[in-house]
Amino acid sequence: MTSTATHSDTARWLLEVTAAAASADPTTFEEQRQLLCSVAQFDSASRTWWTYIGVLDIRALEILQRLYEAARRFGTEVRVQAVAAPDAWSGPCFTAVGELAALTAAQAGQGRRLGELPVL
Repeated sequence: MTSTATHSDTARWLLEVTAAAASADPTTFEEQRQLLCSVAQFDSASRTWWTYIGVLDIRALEILQRLYEAARRFGTEVRVQAVAAPDAWSGPCFTAVGELAALTAAQAGQGRRLGELPVL
């Protein structure tokens, strides 16, 4: 599907950040929820928090910090990957000519998703 937005001639990318809830008793799960509810949406069916990041700013750093804090404290599994922005996305996004595109291309060339570290 082709976007009819004014920026349709430029590839638009987002960072899709997901965090799978760690198995936990109700009290610990509530602690995870309290930590993450202000930075990500929760899908109860998959027990996963998710959000998109379209610009690397202070809010993006806050989101990432909270998700990685959940990973450290609770064992929450966090993933970050570059995805094409949905046609309906109206927020900020990275473009094909930006730094994210270059990083994504470099990471893809090494067979890893964006955010995954090499296994040594």
